[in-house]
Amino acid sequence: MPVFLYKAQNAQGNNFEGSLEAQTKEEAEALLRRRRLVIQSLKKKPTEIKIKIGSGIKSADVARFTRMFSSMSSAGLPMLQCLNILEEQTENPELQSVVHKVAQSINGGSSLADALAQHPKVFDTLYVNMVAAGEAGGILDGILARLAEYQENSQRLTRKVKKALTYPAMVIVVGIVVVIALMTFVVPTFAEQFAALDAELPAPTQFVMSISDFIRDNGAFLFIGLICLIVGYKLALKLPKAQFIQDRLLLKMPKIGDLLIKTTVARFARTLGTLLNAGVSVMDAIQVTAKTSGNLVVEKAILKIGTGIAGGKSIAEPMKETGLFPPMVIQMTGVGEKTGNLGGMLLKVADFYDEEVDAAVDAVVSMIEPLIIVFLGGAVGGLLIAMYMPMFSMGDAIKG
Repeated sequence: MPVFLYKAQNAQGNNFEGSLEAQTKEEAEALLRRRRLVIQSLKKKPTEIKIKIGSGIKSADVARFTRMFSSMSSAGLPMLQCLNILEEQTENPELQSVVHKVAQSINGGSSLADALAQHPKVFDTLYVNMVAAGEAGGILDGILARLAEYQENSQRLTRKVKKALTYPAMVIVVGIVVVIALMTFVVPTFAEQFAALDAELPAPTQFVMSISDFIRDNGAFLFIGLICLIVGYKLALKLPKAQFIQDRLLLKMPKIGDLLIKTTVARFARTLGTLLNAGVSVMDAIQVTAKTSGNLVVEKAILKIGTGIAGGKSIAEPMKETGLFPPMVIQMTGVGEKTGNLGGMLLKVADFYDEEVDAAVDAVVSMIEPLIIVFLGGAVGGLLIAMYMPMFSMGDAIKG
């Protein structure tokens, strides 16, 4: 959508500069008049050609921004002053630009939630909804603190999983590189020596040499095929049906599925609990939680919970019907609903499952590491044995 730059003045005589999105110049003028601003100048922003993947802003940057915003807001600083200070202190230039635009929108009469909603790649639906609830209830300071805590806990959980799985992933990559190097450079050297002997080679040796020849002769095609396979896989995942099938298969995998379910339950409980404590209605909170679940199977289950609540059921009943949530989570949710402290109970569930995720990660790593060792040891060991078998045969022939 086109962006228009404007200069305007309000009824008190204060001058404003900013930008807004509109289909036409007439629509932009109408939007400014609704804000009760007298337009001094209005022009379309020149089109910029930028090639950029993603927003260039990490979730850790947003979490740090939220924590600092919360601290300054709690200290009593006006919102615009907070944003101006954050713009100067932010090291990420992309986030700095976003903060500047948010400040301009607020300066032009927008609410904080509306200004943040203009940057969905940086501030997701959960963030915007919580800020809107905080502004409506006059408790923005507390909401920002809860948002910062939520983001920091989510970051902590993500780091735990990544840290635990980094070592196995690196071992697999190094192992594959070593096997390819042996097949490409070492095996051909043995093949030349064996060819000079003009003797019949054992079947394992012939098999390994055939694979080596195939890799050397078709290496470029194999590399291009691998790239095409990865690109095709990424494109296929853009189809909701393909993404749903993958998400369902992952949840059913041994150990991996258990880890994903526990991670999902922790995210679900923390997101929903944080939204409810912020004053967001149950139905709106369910919708936002579903969108931020990160798994289409889980998203469908959470939306089913919302449908059950809309039909007059308690939240625990449809949770049980989904077959996704553990009995303990369902029981604690039911207790929280009956006692009127559903948000607080869900946050306790989230804390408990954060610890369960640690145990699940350890279980996954303990399962993966032996498999990696067996696979790599078998591959490298089998390759070397196959290459030395002709030498053993020649040794026996000389002794005979």
